[in-house]
Amino acid sequence: MILLKLFAAFARVGVLTFGGGYAMIPMLEREIVDRHGWATSEELMDYYAVGQCTPGVIAVNTATFIGYKTAGIVGGIVATLGVIFPSFVIITVIAGIIQNFADIPAVKSAFAGIRVCVCVLIFNSVIKLWKGAVKDKAALALCLLVFVLSVFFSISPIVFVLFCAAAGILFTRLGVRGK
Repeated sequence: MILLKLFAAFARVGVLTFGGGYAMIPMLEREIVDRHGWATSEELMDYYAVGQCTPGVIAVNTATFIGYKTAGIVGGIVATLGVIFPSFVIITVIAGIIQNFADIPAVKSAFAGIRVCVCVLIFNSVIKLWKGAVKDKAALALCLLVFVLSVFFSISPIVFVLFCAAAGILFTRLGVRGK
């Protein structure tokens, strides 16, 4: 029963969200945290951070982590299949017919509107992540530093995640956290 629930939950996430991994955060939070309680918001953010710096798509990695946590290796596989199945079906259908419609002005306009919507969804995800992660001055300083470095330098997300993990440990040991 849990495997069917995992597949269905991640299939809903996969079919109802557009714009990639970050746009999925609100849907994942509602489905995984609020509806099923398979992870906390903090765990979801942790899975996203690790998913960002591991090979593969963030949503797939996150589904695999949550599925594994919930039902072991088989759960990881089922959740992963659930999140990719809708995209596989939709992309297969679209690929077969897109060439016939890609140059129609209404289709171009629709895709332009979808891109705007995806930007808003990603922005909302950033706000939610911000509220959950930036809780003190040390976290704010770290966030601003990483933001500035990411804007001006081409640094791998892995470097940022490892740097921030080390900084979090250091801040906690120095008693800087929570001020």
